[in-house]
Amino acid sequence: MAINISKLLSAISAKAANADSSQSLVELIRIAQATTLANDVKQARIYSSFASLPTADSSNVGDIVRVGSVFDSDITKYYVSHGDKWKLITLQDSASIDQGPVPYSFQGSNFGYVSGGLNPTVGYVNTISKFSFSVDENASEVGNLSIAARYVVAGQSSSTHGYTSGGSPIPAAGNIIDKFPFASDGTALDVGDLTVARYSTAGQSSSTHGYNSGGTSPTANIIDKFPFSSDANASDVGDLTQTRYGSAGQSSSISGYTSGGYSGPYRNTIDKFPFASDASASDVGDLTQARMYVSGQSSTENGYSSGGIGTNPFPSKGLVIDKFPFSSDASATDVGVLTVARYSAAGQSSTISGYTSSGDPGSINTIDKFPFASDAGASDVGDLVNYQSQSAGQQY
Repeated sequence: MAINISKLLSAISAKAANADSSQSLVELIRIAQATTLANDVKQARIYSSFASLPTADSSNVGDIVRVGSVFDSDITKYYVSHGDKWKLITLQDSASIDQGPVPYSFQGSNFGYVSGGLNPTVGYVNTISKFSFSVDENASEVGNLSIAARYVVAGQSSSTHGYTSGGSPIPAAGNIIDKFPFASDGTALDVGDLTVARYSTAGQSSSTHGYNSGGTSPTANIIDKFPFSSDANASDVGDLTQTRYGSAGQSSSISGYTSGGYSGPYRNTIDKFPFASDASASDVGDLTQARMYVSGQSSTENGYSSGGIGTNPFPSKGLVIDKFPFSSDASATDVGVLTVARYSAAGQSSTISGYTSSGDPGSINTIDKFPFASDAGASDVGDLVNYQSQSAGQQY
């Protein structure tokens, strides 16, 4: 739940002032710990941006830091170190201490992941790679998917796990839903099946479920949903407005989006479907260019589609970063370019940036990053260990 920090500090101070010998030693220790924590929040070290935070590790576990310079304002964020990641502390300024559940955020604060794919030298790739959001650096390999042969897969992210679903070859990999933990590096487990074995689906994530939309073999308009709370098979909950594959997936707090793709002609359609109910999608806008094998990113306010391939000339479509709003149904605008024209790349989203990693043609292993705060081109911020195209992207 979200906590009003000002009211919390007042409540802790009052509790400490009224403490006496009639209370148990355990309760007195808890009051002392709470007072120390509250003072830590007020005196937290200040950093200009999330990217400037030190690496979260055992040396600073429990430390609270502030990003921004104004206490208890909309532009200030507090993070606490959990030993391997910085976790956001939500601040609220309203009349009640208990404000209900903290809104789900699709974006990650710590790491981006790339799972599965195809490498022309070694063939199918089952690697799970991880790269930092807080610093610009190369990725490292941290685990494997449940089977070795797996590419043209879709990615989903819960608050604790990454999911890699569908894929080729059919049928061996086409219905698999793999799950791997964010808290530790290791091999993924097969935890369920899609309703229809297929590949080149788009992946979306709500706070409670992962989604797969579209796909091929057969070419589909299916929207599948599977739960994060338990390991279970997916259910068919609706349809896209068009059968298509090679689309990008985006996620707002309340809706999933499927943009671009191919089903005979190249598609520029942006479809939207609700998370709150099981229902089919509606066509809410268009990309600036019809194309397939695009990668998807999401800020809290906008969806992004980057790269892709369509009718010639390839480079122009492979460089495009499109943006469309979540607050209204509208078409996308071209807001920047990638560093290298590419398609079949994986997409990741931090709280402040979108990432486009690896891709075709050739052996592109670069990780591109572009800002959410302004419309600008991407910069090359690192490399994957090996070239992995047609991979899934996740974030934590």
